[in-house]
Amino acid sequence: MTDSPLIPVRELARQLSDPDLVILDATVVMPSARFDGDYQAESGLSRWLGAHIPGSRFADLLGDFSDHEASFHFAAPKPPALALALRALGVDDHKRLVVYDTESGLWAARLWWMLRAIGISARVLDGGFRRWRDDDQPIEAGHGETRPGGVLTIREDPTAWTALSAVRAVERGERPGALVCALSPEIFHGTAPTRYARRGHIPGSRNLPARELFDADGLYLDPAALSRAVATRLGTAERPLILYCGGGVSAAADALALTLLGETRISIYDGSLEEWAADPSLPLVVDPPARG
Repeated sequence: MTDSPLIPVRELARQLSDPDLVILDATVVMPSARFDGDYQAESGLSRWLGAHIPGSRFADLLGDFSDHEASFHFAAPKPPALALALRALGVDDHKRLVVYDTESGLWAARLWWMLRAIGISARVLDGGFRRWRDDDQPIEAGHGETRPGGVLTIREDPTAWTALSAVRAVERGERPGALVCALSPEIFHGTAPTRYARRGHIPGSRNLPARELFDADGLYLDPAALSRAVATRLGTAERPLILYCGGGVSAAADALALTLLGETRISIYDGSLEEWAADPSLPLVVDPPARG
């Protein structure tokens, strides 16, 4: 494992010619909801074809990198399926991985967590493609040659994901832990439109908005600022921390930030609000009440 899950732009730039380096672009285009139920998600493939880090490959989180048999979007694939998708992009036991996206960094964090969950080490490009471009680093377009990877060993971490039943048990106080929502305060409180079936948050949840963990340049906050932000939002929350959002994406940025601070007792509720809100028998808190 590397010392940090982040890699700065210039460090990656110095390594571009390394034949053992695989760079994956995990971009998904997903605009904010304009009204309740406004769910739009588009593969970032066209963006990658138009401009990407030289030698990178596109990891489609709406394609082979999700489980299409699940009842919610972006579900993590079963480990063998994920390994197969990775090998198709040239990943094997001898490769080093860096992931990035052209959006907010949340998608790269999502792929990083999926890899971590099957025992594969990767680093996230701090600041993503925006920072890469701002630093005048090289860019290429179009398809490149990709050779399948060789043997890829997976070591599944059973603690990486938390199922709905376990989340329900924590919400009821039947097992230890704290629920942490990574969405914006407006969505958390139910005062802004949601993509999902109902507004609000799971009872008892704390709010650690993922976008508050980045600075104005899209970089993760420095350790001191990050520690203050987490302490302010989470206080002395009981461990383990179970992170969720709308679809397990913003939650992954929370997971990365907490990992930077040395937290180890964290997991992600993969179904998140898309799964929870779809069941009318499961409670949601709207506070203050949504208007209209």
